[in-house]
Amino acid sequence: DGSNWKATFMLEYPDPDQRARELARMVGIEHTVWVRVGGGEKILAIADEDLDRSTEVKTASVHFLRFELPAGAAAAVRAGAPIGFGIDHPACPVAAEPVSEAIRAALAADLG
Repeated sequence: DGSNWKATFMLEYPDPDQRARELARMVGIEHTVWVRVGGGEKILAIADEDLDRSTEVKTASVHFLRFELPAGAAAAVRAGAPIGFGIDHPACPVAAEPVSEAIRAALAADLG
């Protein structure tokens, strides 16, 4: 609708034993994925609106995320602000650098 991005988040481990261990360590990871526009605040993803994919003992390997951008953040993206993504989960912390210009432009185009 001009202020949302949708994404699929996948945790891939080919070895079944390693996958079981890692998914148990990452319970709740889907609620810690974020985007930051320019120097703004982190905007947390809204996860799995269709159904709960995780349990108290393990997360799912696939999550469907939606980022709902406030009007100011969407306008900043359209104006060329850098975009970074990250994860604040203790088992998998990621603070991504800004995405490439090609990806930033594609994300801006998705906002219309």
